[in-house]
Amino acid sequence: MIDKIKTLLQEVDGLKAANAEEIEALRIKYLSKKGEISQLMNDFRNVPADQKREVGQYLNQLKEKAQNKINELKDSFADVQSGDDDIDLTRTSYPVTLGTRHPLSIVKKEICDIFARLGFSIAEGPEIEDDWHVFSSLNFAQDHPARDMQDTFFILDHPDIVLRTHTSSVQTRVMEKSQPPIRIICPGRVYRHEAISYRAHCFFHQVEALYVDKDVSFADLKQALLFFAKEMFGQETKIRLRPSYFPFTEPSAEMDISCNLCGGKGCPFCKYTGWVEILGCGMVHPNVLDNCGIDSKIYTGYALGMGIERITNLKYQVKDLRLFSENDIRFLRQFESAN
Repeated sequence: MIDKIKTLLQEVDGLKAANAEEIEALRIKYLSKKGEISQLMNDFRNVPADQKREVGQYLNQLKEKAQNKINELKDSFADVQSGDDDIDLTRTSYPVTLGTRHPLSIVKKEICDIFARLGFSIAEGPEIEDDWHVFSSLNFAQDHPARDMQDTFFILDHPDIVLRTHTSSVQTRVMEKSQPPIRIICPGRVYRHEAISYRAHCFFHQVEALYVDKDVSFADLKQALLFFAKEMFGQETKIRLRPSYFPFTEPSAEMDISCNLCGGKGCPFCKYTGWVEILGCGMVHPNVLDNCGIDSKIYTGYALGMGIERITNLKYQVKDLRLFSENDIRFLRQFESAN
């Protein structure tokens, strides 16, 4: 028996394997329950008592050596495999450059961060909406031009289902489900039936804000707008509010900022007026509050909305709106440092 063990020791010393399958075959041959070493262990019961000590030492030596050899082969094969995995033969030889966030995403995050510092939280809603949340609840008359096919995308065979034209629909959904105080911003994509050109697109992005509580005044709105303008465009920025009309606010206004290119002195970008329009705003119309289940005799609020593309144009002087949706890598690479 000792001679057989010594023979197996020599075999184990010379074990080799080319792949994982061969290693497993060697393990089964020597170390499995029906392997050669297990058979020797069974035969060990028949060894004379005066030889058991010597034979037992040889058996233990053989088992340990076989186990170590199998492990060694596994480790060497694993190293080879990991080395192969590191080599991608299909990879381009040119350096792989890092990507960047889209300029609209950069500006949207900056807008949201500014309003977050004023206590606003983000609210989102569906892009496919019903007439009530997009128009009727917001005090749009049945014959309002915005309901016309020239401005709104309607879902075929469903005249009451539309692609939202503004994110004000998110505001109405929040007001229906919540009671004041409400302080939210609503970023998202909106759709309007317009000809695509350098200054207009059939889809674009908005951020709207809503604040409803007791004793909210136009002065609160003005202070929020001034804070936003200074944080977004610089502390030297001035604002100007002009009377306007929106069905869902009363009184309503449009806000201009002093041109951030010429500092308000006048240039081609601001058409030599020194001012650039950036958003619309106003006090929430009492009808809108009542339509959403909020008592307009107790609560007041303000709302404002801006196009993210518009703010991005002002911030980075992008002259063609179509660049935002064409995925031109040359255009996007200009914003790598804006992350």
